[in-house]
Amino acid sequence: MKFKCGVLTFITIATVLTGCQQLTVLDPKGPQAERLASDILLTMGIMAFIVIVVLALLIYMLVKFRASKQSPSDEPPYIEGNAWVEAVCVGVPVLIVAYLSFVSVQSNYIVEATLKGYEDQEPLVIYASSSNWKWHFSYPEEDIETVNYLYIPTDRPIEFKLYSYGPITSFWIPQLAGQKYAMSNMVNTLHLAADEPGEFMGRNVNFSGEGFAENTFNVTAMSQVEFEEWVEEVKETADPLTEKKFNDLLEPGHLGQMTFTGTHLEFNPPPEENGSSETATSNDESKN
Repeated sequence: MKFKCGVLTFITIATVLTGCQQLTVLDPKGPQAERLASDILLTMGIMAFIVIVVLALLIYMLVKFRASKQSPSDEPPYIEGNAWVEAVCVGVPVLIVAYLSFVSVQSNYIVEATLKGYEDQEPLVIYASSSNWKWHFSYPEEDIETVNYLYIPTDRPIEFKLYSYGPITSFWIPQLAGQKYAMSNMVNTLHLAADEPGEFMGRNVNFSGEGFAENTFNVTAMSQVEFEEWVEEVKETADPLTEKKFNDLLEPGHLGQMTFTGTHLEFNPPPEENGSSETATSNDESKN
């Protein structure tokens, strides 16, 4: 009976696991995401090694020092401590934490800096602002704006300017870069690039109210030529974005994908990059 239960359990686990898809965070399509994925795999490898060593030592101790192997007359020696055991138990964890800290700090500087291999290219600047519960993407150079979807060219650095018209959100495209917060009254900068064409999922990963679960957007990476063709098509077919329309978009709720000519940056500029804004300044003056 126990054998049958074991077989059924194994079959069930195997069946469930065959339906699992690869984690998108471990399927990078850009240099920033690739660096982060390598750090995750490194951490997982170190943790797996620790677990295997600890389990091996546990099995060794259970077998070597089991009660049936000892004579009833044996009396274990009195030991106050062992310097080598204490050094290993304390030193090894310290070394592991120190190494992972070094790797994390190094990776942080790498992903925050200008993309390696793209230093000579002019980045495409996109202002990504969030509101309850949608994302607004402004292309100032192209003079267009989209809602809840994003088109970017491949093999070109992308520079996102992140801020929020509501609660704090976190901008994340798992296959292209790590997450970064978008807040009101300040602008955060995120660098990324797509190495190959494709469609990716982006979302807000910071809880921001009842509509948080559907606060997502689609990302499409395409060649530079296709991107430019898309920009021209938008300019010919999309309606202009007015201040009234944008204010309506800021109202809490969910929307589908929308496209406009012009951007809200003209009549509703983003906060300054040093973390201050006209609103914050006026509030400070009123307090004084």
